[in-house]
Amino acid sequence: MKWPTLGLALLAFTGCATVNTIERIEQPDSVIRYIENTADPLRFSNLYPGKKTYPETCTENCYPSSPLLACETPAENCRFTGQQTPPAVSTGFNIRWLGHASFYIESPDGSSLLFDPVSDQFDWPVNWAFRLAEGFNRKPGDWPSTTEVADTDAVLYSHIHYDHFNKDDIARIGSDSKYFVPLGFAEHFPEDGYHINEMAWYSSKSLGELKIHFVPAHHFSNRVWVPFLYEDNNTALWGGWVLEHQGKRLFFAGDTGYSQHFSDIRQKYGDMDVCLLPIASYFHEEDSEWYRYVHTTPEDALTAAKDLNCKVMIPWGYGNSSWKMGDHSSHSALLRLLNMHKKMTSDIPLHILNEGEGVTL
Repeated sequence: MKWPTLGLALLAFTGCATVNTIERIEQPDSVIRYIENTADPLRFSNLYPGKKTYPETCTENCYPSSPLLACETPAENCRFTGQQTPPAVSTGFNIRWLGHASFYIESPDGSSLLFDPVSDQFDWPVNWAFRLAEGFNRKPGDWPSTTEVADTDAVLYSHIHYDHFNKDDIARIGSDSKYFVPLGFAEHFPEDGYHINEMAWYSSKSLGELKIHFVPAHHFSNRVWVPFLYEDNNTALWGGWVLEHQGKRLFFAGDTGYSQHFSDIRQKYGDMDVCLLPIASYFHEEDSEWYRYVHTTPEDALTAAKDLNCKVMIPWGYGNSSWKMGDHSSHSALLRLLNMHKKMTSDIPLHILNEGEGVTL
């Protein structure tokens, strides 16, 4: 049957979009904290706000060169070349680092998941603003194959900041995957039939044999054209994720500063087998205290790994496809991590990845 011209025009105008399915997940032991004395809308709060003290702080000779890195210029455009044997951790998780905060995870039960997938730049117009302010655009990270993206079972976002959530990638991944996000996040999705699980801290949901827990982080959220405009500050929650399969646990921290929440997570779920922890975006000449408040330094990440009793730590945030926000160069944070790992005599094994590399632990 031929559609009348008007019918075709209306179909083209409205498209085939369908309404999203949103499930809000709160359980008896879930935790939600709001900033006190705020008018509508309610705004979320960190569990441990206020001035921080840090167990370790590097103050001098923090970035010595390392024979384990081959760099085009000092700490810039590098590749980790050290020989490493994966620690004897038997979880069955296959972990591939895509760059910055993005990971492709294959779980022991065959599920495939994406953490904070961002394939290219910030969404417009922030990508242009960032280029004008910082003078460069991010080099694209590694991205899963078309087949892997199509077969992705779940996508997990830690928070709505542009370097962790790119709306263009939602369309690339599509509505066949299930989406796991913090509270207040779903309104940032287009209406196109997405299945979205909005979760409070310490809420859980199963995906096949895999248990997915949403856990606290020490950070903040906003997503406006003019950064730090007050309208949407902290109206969406932020956090990290724990994947659990038959008693084995993988932890993804999301963006976070150091606080007691790491110890809380271990107390609630037990020791973490694999920890994916951020080590960059912690330094800025005029705002160093604020940057560290919401981002872990390499030594903070090592302290967090100890709090979590990680069997192995995989760092992220540095790299040739990073945005270097608040940091010195593409690999300065990794140099500092390698340095502080020795100075702190940390017994947490490190496994270092270059973008696109993976490991089964």
